[in-house]
Amino acid sequence: MQATVGGCRSDLDARKEGLPWRPRFLAQHPQPRMGLGLLPFFLACAVYLLVQSSLDQPSRVSALLKSLPVLYLAGFLGTAHPGGGYRSLLQGALLCSAVGDACLVWPEAFLHGMAAFGLAQLLYLWAFGLTPLRPDLLLPILLVCALYFGFLLPHFPPRLVWPVLAYSTVLFSMLWRALARGGSARWGALLFLLSDTMLACNTFHQLPHGHLLVMTTYYLAQMLIALSAFQSPRLKSH
Repeated sequence: MQATVGGCRSDLDARKEGLPWRPRFLAQHPQPRMGLGLLPFFLACAVYLLVQSSLDQPSRVSALLKSLPVLYLAGFLGTAHPGGGYRSLLQGALLCSAVGDACLVWPEAFLHGMAAFGLAQLLYLWAFGLTPLRPDLLLPILLVCALYFGFLLPHFPPRLVWPVLAYSTVLFSMLWRALARGGSARWGALLFLLSDTMLACNTFHQLPHGHLLVMTTYYLAQMLIALSAFQSPRLKSH
């Protein structure tokens, strides 16, 4: 009864403040018609995944097609209500990711792409914040991080070891904060780690359908993180 009264009180407060009222159970999920708004994103993903095998040489066209789904997500976030700093930080991270996508089309721009993605992870880290802190998540994340470094670093040339270490440290920090936040951001961060791991493995040991797996998990990761802007910040599942 007390929880019900509290829930009613918060709904009345929302009405007094002029905020759009939504049932409590719907506040956990993205706003209605979300699927329709994401159709162009899925279409852009499908176009790139279907034509990428025929793009033998790096080109501006392939760079545009690769980054277009993430660019669309950045624009799509403009419809998130309310807006605020969280949405803006996610948009900045998506734009940096799009730059990284374009850079990685050219092998010689690998470090530039890694730097762009590193900045994207920092913006995600900033957006997720430090509340709740959840220090209990650190030990399992550190164990996974140690396995990640131990498995992958020996396969990288010496000149890439320190950049990969720096990027991976930011990536695992972002994972910690996303897991603490919960919601779709949590699953997006986990898929981001999976995608990056498969990408690294695919560079020294060709995986069956490796590029398809890397890009599919990557696009889904970005979408899930972006959708967290449509979820109530008060409702964080742990």
